[in-house]
Amino acid sequence: MKTAITEMFGIDVPILAFTHCRDVVAAVTKAGGMGVLGAVAHSPEQLEIDLKWIEDEVGDRPYGVDLIVPAKYAGSDNGGLTMADIVGLIPDEHRQFVARLLEKYDVPPLPEDERGTSRSGGDLSGTAAPFSAAQADPLLEIALAHQPRLLVNALGPPPAHMIERVKEEGRLIGALAGKAQHAERHVAAGVDMIIAQGAEAGGHTGEVGTMVLIPEIVDAVAPVPVLGAGGIGRGRQMAAAMALGAQGVWCGSVWLTTDEAETHPVVKQKFLAATSSDTLRSRSLTGKPARQLRSAWTDEWDDPANPRPLGMPLQPILVGEARARIERASYRPGSGAEQLANYFVGQIVGSMNVSKPAAQVVFDMIDEFIESVQSLSALLES
Repeated sequence: MKTAITEMFGIDVPILAFTHCRDVVAAVTKAGGMGVLGAVAHSPEQLEIDLKWIEDEVGDRPYGVDLIVPAKYAGSDNGGLTMADIVGLIPDEHRQFVARLLEKYDVPPLPEDERGTSRSGGDLSGTAAPFSAAQADPLLEIALAHQPRLLVNALGPPPAHMIERVKEEGRLIGALAGKAQHAERHVAAGVDMIIAQGAEAGGHTGEVGTMVLIPEIVDAVAPVPVLGAGGIGRGRQMAAAMALGAQGVWCGSVWLTTDEAETHPVVKQKFLAATSSDTLRSRSLTGKPARQLRSAWTDEWDDPANPRPLGMPLQPILVGEARARIERASYRPGSGAEQLANYFVGQIVGSMNVSKPAAQVVFDMIDEFIESVQSLSALLES
């Protein structure tokens, strides 16, 4: 299969897999697509380990790295704000609500040796804020010291210095867009490709559906190649995206139930049982609207009697330890934490009802894509 994307990266099929799991990155790349490692939650040390492992697995085959550096977040107007400064902006009302929530669902504290510095009173004066350039820049430099073909900024236009560094190293850079205007802004900034992500997608999304969004962005940024994203996890959806003008697809949620995925087992079982109506956009995890599985966690934050989620990065700082406590406690059968457990996932979750190897997901998508295109061709012939 030959498209602008397969030519750009030297891959067999235009399927890019966004995932936080290095095993999925390697599996998709070896299956003929291209894995893209979501590195926002990585420490510099862990990213170094994972990129070396990926390169040992895939050899000269291409892969990518995805970072998150939003254009606007709490404290972004003052680049000197540290984690300690931002922690001080969190209202006591919100802290008390999270404490009550964990008590309500009988979620025990973390063992002392698992508690994060930001919650145990350590020195935060020199710690960079999450979702900031100061946090992402060390990860960017580690990525560029390795051989990813593609660097992506997952939230807003890549900062100018990020684009400059990536271009200096001879790599390609992409960005996600939920509106045509955003895509135009990314291209003006210098990106090489756009991921047009509709509202059906998991994680941070806008409000425009994929069917409408892809052709709008394709028309707005031509000839820059566009990947379709959002609600895509099968070959028919891939064929639809490419019929709308995309040169390939960017899939994220569909890898969460694969054999290789590191998804929490309780959450994975929830995904396998979920329908496409069981997700919603909520600010309860990151402070920005992000599609995720509905659970007691999202219901509690949506209750008008409770505080509204804070902005980014205040919300992830506020709930970081709580989420770690929920994850740990969910391993206990019958725990109240199971009701709270959730994760980012798109509406494609309704089709993710069988766990299979990541490579098989790629092969199944291509088989169904070919069947769909042949079916359409038969219509023309008739």
